[in-house]
Amino acid sequence: MRDSPIVASVDFDADGAQHGFLRLPYSRDDSAWGSVMIPVTVIKNGEGPTALLTGGNHGDEYEGPVALFDLAATLKPESVAGRVIIVPAMNYPAFLAGTRTSPIDRGNLNRSFPGRPDGTVTEKIADYFQRVLLPLADNVLDFHSGGRTLDFLPFAAAHVLPDKMHEDRCFAAVKAFGAPYAVKMLEIDAVGMYDSAAEAMGRVFVTTELGGGGSSCARTVGIARRGVRNFLAHCGNLDADIEASPSVWLDMPSDDCFAFSEHDGLIECLVDLGGTVVADQPVARVYPTARTGVAPIDYCANMDGILVARHFPGLVKTGDCVAVVGVTIEDA
Repeated sequence: MRDSPIVASVDFDADGAQHGFLRLPYSRDDSAWGSVMIPVTVIKNGEGPTALLTGGNHGDEYEGPVALFDLAATLKPESVAGRVIIVPAMNYPAFLAGTRTSPIDRGNLNRSFPGRPDGTVTEKIADYFQRVLLPLADNVLDFHSGGRTLDFLPFAAAHVLPDKMHEDRCFAAVKAFGAPYAVKMLEIDAVGMYDSAAEAMGRVFVTTELGGGGSSCARTVGIARRGVRNFLAHCGNLDADIEASPSVWLDMPSDDCFAFSEHDGLIECLVDLGGTVVADQPVARVYPTARTGVAPIDYCANMDGILVARHFPGLVKTGDCVAVVGVTIEDA
């Protein structure tokens, strides 16, 4: 397979703090010999584990980029053991556009792994992470939130894995992150995910959902800032105490967690995030908007639990996820 066209302006093996770019050549109408310049920071101090910290996998999710741009500006080499690689906005074109997918090729980076060095812009970014950055890493933290179309309880998560020792390491890192909620994550569609690529390499992988609505707030950014430092301390990269914060543990045991709209219309959320629900309880109501006098349609929970996520904002389309329910469990 050909080498990646992406060139790093930083030396991943050099001690100290370096701020540079992952430069991806991209010829376009306004720049014949142009490039996509993805910001990257490497902070290294001697031998030790490598933590890879990423945000902006989807371009309309902001808690991770805020926390990681801040960390890149403030983390000092003398406080680090080993190496910390920070990429605050993985899918940089999507991040600049404020969209979930890339405006260049409509690529969803988190469904593009392992990528291709001779593919689209998004596939080339995925390939670089797959073949260059993930092999360098021991532990990976990838920040997500709900973007413009979902709103979540703030949680950190890992996946149920076939290798239970690997799974235990991932959930120990979730616990150390210290989000208000911790989730045994179930994905609707796991094909091509960054998560799966890292897990297949045996890396400790933690993800988050820290709010949504296409913005951020002081509370969720605070959770991200504290959580990333807790993660680094847990992984041995930061000589600091973990700022303990107990999490409520939730499981997503089956596809019954999800409810999807079968109608276009105006959505009314009938339960607030964190609210308790029981099976067959209406959790969302959709009003057809083509004319007045038409009865709304209720969407019900398929199981007992608490509301983990809801559709955002006010209009919904057929096929959209309207609600997600999780089940409270003991500490994983």
